[in-house]
Amino acid sequence: QVQLVESGGGSVQAGGSLRLSCATFGYSYSSLCMGWFRQAPGKEREGVAAIDSDGTTSYADSVKGRFSISQDNTKNSLYLQMNSLKPEDTAMYRCAATWVHCSNRIPRDYEYHYWGHGTQVTVSS
Repeated sequence: QVQLVESGGGSVQAGGSLRLSCATFGYSYSSLCMGWFRQAPGKEREGVAAIDSDGTTSYADSVKGRFSISQDNTKNSLYLQMNSLKPEDTAMYRCAATWVHCSNRIPRDYEYHYWGHGTQVTVSS
């Protein structure tokens, strides 16, 4: 049974930083494309970043240059370093995993097989 557990969310002022973590259990880490999604109240879910098993990364335009996705295969963990945070980054952030390759893009949410429950990020102005 694959499980994903996020942590690291919180409240921060605009311009600040947070690092989200996603601990993974129950699968071969190197077989997956993994990603981060976010959803704010009243808005559609948005793919933020994705990383393939070979380390290739993709980012949404809204976070490019500010967010960085990475993974540590030895710890079976996925990370999202978020810098220069803006109030519009406020959302519930969830990590996700799929058995297909990212192929230099952020797969759509329906392409992911496993999801975490999420961690809240709140950025105040």
